[in-house]
Amino acid sequence: MNIGEKLYELRKGKNLSQEEVADKLNVTRQTISKWETNQSTPDFDKIKPLCELYEITAD
Repeated sequence: MNIGEKLYELRKGKNLSQEEVADKLNVTRQTISKWETNQSTPDFDKIKPLCELYEITAD
């Protein structure tokens, strides 16, 4: 499983839309889409907020 697939599964597991995640992380919905389709990866400064949002560790 790659990071995009994992981010997609985590978001769906929390019943969040891409727009809701984008709002919480102060990015665009398109950014979330790119992360989930492996067109780009989250910037380092978004790792901690992603982990907190999805209640996971960065490991």
